[in-house]
Amino acid sequence: MRRLLRTLAASAFACLLLPFGAGPGNATAPTTTTAAQADPIGMTSGFYTDPNSNPAVWAAANPGDGRAAAIRDNIASRPMARWFGAWSGDIGAAVGSYVGAADAADKLPVLIAYNIPGRDACGGHSGGGAGTPAAYQAWISAFASAIGSRPALVVIEPDSLGDFSCLSQAQIAERNGMLRGALAQFRDRAPNTWTYLDAGNPAWIGAATMAQHLDGAGVREAHGFSLNISNYFTTGENTAYGNAISSALSASYGYTKPYVVDTSRNGNGANGEWCNPGGRRIGAVSQTGGGAEMLLWLKTPGESNGNCGVGGGSAAGQFLPEVAYKMIFGY
Repeated sequence: MRRLLRTLAASAFACLLLPFGAGPGNATAPTTTTAAQADPIGMTSGFYTDPNSNPAVWAAANPGDGRAAAIRDNIASRPMARWFGAWSGDIGAAVGSYVGAADAADKLPVLIAYNIPGRDACGGHSGGGAGTPAAYQAWISAFASAIGSRPALVVIEPDSLGDFSCLSQAQIAERNGMLRGALAQFRDRAPNTWTYLDAGNPAWIGAATMAQHLDGAGVREAHGFSLNISNYFTTGENTAYGNAISSALSASYGYTKPYVVDTSRNGNGANGEWCNPGGRRIGAVSQTGGGAEMLLWLKTPGESNGNCGVGGGSAAGQFLPEVAYKMIFGY
């Protein structure tokens, strides 16, 4: 009932925002009206906490470990994004199950789509992705269809616009086509989803260049863009960068977009390293943040970037309890 009342209220408010004469019976109404009206936050009662996240599963399986209580209380019990890729198996079933569980709890899930061909072209630790553009199109279509009309936030392909220096012009054009196609799938198949294209971090690509990359990839069709995924830069550094990107979009292309910041590991800021640096700390979350639309945990604290730094010997995405534990306290 709470969900229904919120939805009705959001719909009624959205009607007040329609241009005069626009409506279901008016053939001239824009085809993207439903997507523009979507408000997944207003449709739910807060963000979803995944009971099957890697830290939650580890804490439950190791109750006698002296680190378990701290990891459970400070990481596993907090909302964070779930990443989906080839490891997810049947993507429709995996996404449908996750979003369904969140919907049943009246909570908003945050999902990361991470399966574009040539993934992590520069970093290399998370390489892989769908084998061909056609395979990716089928995968992302099933992803969007599995969400359907249920509310969700989806970040599309971290690093994909920061990797251009490691791609040929033909590969860049192909990647942009895949990203525009992905946004179209969510627009058409998941009308209550807010989508975000990833825009890297403040030390990677200049704001004006990133605005160009975002526009080429179709961010006009997205709800916004994301920053700092799997990185460590402070919230202040990210909001300065995000505001600069938005200003560049306005100056060069005539529109702006909101952005979200991944604060999962930025409590101590960055030390110049990106791959499992030591001494980092979990950061704060909020639905406001110095110009950011939201501060979210998009990377799970304690999950490895790959075989590097304090995660030596690990694989990308592997949960490392000692790293997670130290992130709680910042050492």
